[in-house]
Amino acid sequence: MLDIKFVRENPEIVKENIKNKFQDEKLPLVDEVIELDKDIRKLKQDGDVLRQERNTISDSIGKLMREKNIDEANAKKEEVVKINSKLVEIENKENELSLKLRERMLVIPNIMDPSVPIGKDDSENVEIEKFGDPFVPEYEIPHHADICDALNGLDKESAGRTSGNGFYYLLGDVARLHEAMLAYARDFMINKGFTYCIPPFMIRSDVVTGVMSFPEMDAMMYKIEGEDLYLIGTSEHSMIGRFKDQKIKEEDLPVCLTSYSPCFRKEVGSHGIEERGLYRVHQFEKQEMIVLCKPEDAMEWYDKLWSYTVEFFRSLDVPVRTLECCSGDLADLKVKSCDVEAWSPRQKKYFEVGSCSTLGDAQARRLSIRARGENGNYLVATLNNTCLATPRGLIAFLENNYNEDGSINIPSALSPYMGGMTKIMPKKK
Repeated sequence: MLDIKFVRENPEIVKENIKNKFQDEKLPLVDEVIELDKDIRKLKQDGDVLRQERNTISDSIGKLMREKNIDEANAKKEEVVKINSKLVEIENKENELSLKLRERMLVIPNIMDPSVPIGKDDSENVEIEKFGDPFVPEYEIPHHADICDALNGLDKESAGRTSGNGFYYLLGDVARLHEAMLAYARDFMINKGFTYCIPPFMIRSDVVTGVMSFPEMDAMMYKIEGEDLYLIGTSEHSMIGRFKDQKIKEEDLPVCLTSYSPCFRKEVGSHGIEERGLYRVHQFEKQEMIVLCKPEDAMEWYDKLWSYTVEFFRSLDVPVRTLECCSGDLADLKVKSCDVEAWSPRQKKYFEVGSCSTLGDAQARRLSIRARGENGNYLVATLNNTCLATPRGLIAFLENNYNEDGSINIPSALSPYMGGMTKIMPKKK
């Protein structure tokens, strides 16, 4: 959410930003919020005048009472009653308009970084850099569901009976590999200096609306019936929510946390749920990272965060690339974002395994997260990035470490988490 003062003073910048995101239908909102802000400030001014008048009259009442001028004192009291009644009307109107203002401000997109490429949708995202050679072996790489099946590691049929489409059982070495990757990701981030955290897996609606846009919430999150609680779709939401209404000592910045959590998503829309494999599912697990820092340090941290994901996957012998999200593919709260994509030797293309974003002070403004510095309080910048989201990360690992005989290589970085194993052998052919 933008600062209303910024919108008031820079309406053309805000409108140009909206146009660059191809959201022209939101352009009238800029003039609407400026007019609402004007009305609210006028009401505040009128209220202040009335309060000052009330105080003056109240002082005179005491003097009149001491002089035994009871009738005039009572008349002044009647004036105070009328002023109080007007103040109630003004305050109610001010609250009503403030609510309308906030509703509209929540819809106006954040100002993008000038480096964000302009494009209508994800088809116009821009490749930044490749890491590792996107190798295609001479032998065929099976679908990841077939790889898991040969390892006796996947049962979607039973999950369909217990839970429905979009769920799964992982078994044996595949389940162990899945958890080994998460454990390795946890230690990888701890070794980068991040504090490990296991957050709540449900959050209240005021936290949800503080960290994401309404369309995202509706498309992603499961609501608990009869409760003001939502299952988290990603752990950075509850991680950022931890600091709601807090003032952080400036000397404690940056705050760097890495979190494990299960995640739950509806996965509605055009992409739907994958019937066969594990690419789009209703539940998965993540090792996430968040940073709260001074605004001037945000871009430096942004570059550090996505590089950690690249380093993590390269240590697992998975080639990756970074992809800059264009303006039309950038969520409204984000200032800048990039995806880390893993190479699929089976499909001969890259697919998303992580996303890194800096949101400026948008989440901090919504959730009232400030730092306390020598020169006063200020809103912090927030960033988030995926170290590992799996089973999607598991798919990338299996394909890139698959051998012609159906075995799976275990890189040295992961071997200690697999009991020293260097290879997983197929259970059936």
